[in-house]
Amino acid sequence: MAAPETHRLTRQIVIAMLAGIALGVALNRFGAGPWLQTFLVDGLLHVIGSVFVSALKMMVVPLVFVSLVVGVTALSDLKALGRIGAKALGLYLATTAIAVTIALSLASLVGPGHGFDAGETAASFSGKDAPPLSQVLIDMVPTNPVAAMAEGNMLQIIVFALLFGVAVTMSGARGKHVLNLFNDLDAVIMHMVEWIMRLAPYGVFALITRTFASQGLDILLPLAAYFLTLTAALAIQLFGTYPLLLRLLGSLNPLTFLKKMRDPAAFAFSTASSGATIPVTLHTVEKKMGVQKSVASFSVPLGATINMDGTAMMQGVATVFIANVYGIDLTLTDYLLVVLTATLASIGTAAIPAVGLVTLTMVLSQVGLPVEGIALIIGVDRLLDMMRTVTNVTGDCAVSCIVAKSENAFDQAVFDDPDAGSVEDATRHALPSQPAS
Repeated sequence: MAAPETHRLTRQIVIAMLAGIALGVALNRFGAGPWLQTFLVDGLLHVIGSVFVSALKMMVVPLVFVSLVVGVTALSDLKALGRIGAKALGLYLATTAIAVTIALSLASLVGPGHGFDAGETAASFSGKDAPPLSQVLIDMVPTNPVAAMAEGNMLQIIVFALLFGVAVTMSGARGKHVLNLFNDLDAVIMHMVEWIMRLAPYGVFALITRTFASQGLDILLPLAAYFLTLTAALAIQLFGTYPLLLRLLGSLNPLTFLKKMRDPAAFAFSTASSGATIPVTLHTVEKKMGVQKSVASFSVPLGATINMDGTAMMQGVATVFIANVYGIDLTLTDYLLVVLTATLASIGTAAIPAVGLVTLTMVLSQVGLPVEGIALIIGVDRLLDMMRTVTNVTGDCAVSCIVAKSENAFDQAVFDDPDAGSVEDATRHALPSQPAS
């Protein structure tokens, strides 16, 4: 039966997360000891967690490229591709603007940073210059598609896959031969994704245990106000903004959506990477939520690349926190600059590692705050990054559902079915020759 298999995997992942947190905190609190630290935390858990993340990342490039080509060719009207892209981009930017506005409002109300002793968490930080938007637009077009795939440059892969898919569609009979190959590749890749999903509880347990064994909970105390304020802001976006948009723009049941977000949320939390979670996000959006591949294959990779609602919220709360620490009053103009900069930066620095700190550097510079203040929050950034990633991935799924509903590329029966998308029947449903109605 599909239902027991689906529920069993989700239950195993949740149990693995909770057990990993408990074991990690215990190891950090009572001391792992030289042997446990060397052979368990830095040895076995490190190997299992790293292999799991590498396996997920291994699937990202082939899955995105093949799925996007198949999705583009599935569109009977190529003009629909432009509409889907415009809607997805507009919604991603809108949710980011809403996110940073919520974060600034809540941080201004709570006032984290007042009376904070900067010496408690002294650290060093060197900013990294972000490229201008014009250079980002230029770099979107790959000079070497193979190099783009080898480097995992998602924007370049998306652009090349879109062009390739359009060319296949316009090539007539010869293009159909190529499409048949990609349809078969898509089915094979989905098999591989299912294998990795079966190993998820072990990978999640290893990643979570090692993170909390290294970080512990004591590091949160000096920054409790900042941590709790950002956590509350993320919760508002997760359980308030997205459900409201789903109800108003898509006429979809928010509770059903949130229930089906359990698997990608667990993956996002454990890996702290929207990119590494793409295989699970795509599977959830298509097989559990009923979004057709023609929409999901474009909106999910694009969202993982440019949708940074959680990161934008961090920038808003961190800006107020750092301003309070240094005793600098922010004006209404400063707040508006933060909203604008954080929203545009979600696209402008999409391909840069450690994008949260890079874009925060940009935001602080815009409002005249010392960049050195970032060093104050580095200590808790890993734990917050895990929660930010959950918010980002949830936004990707919500936007995909809304866009698909507006394009009549949404299967309401699949969305309403609590047992849809089981591991057992995923491969059968993933065949491109059987599109959702």
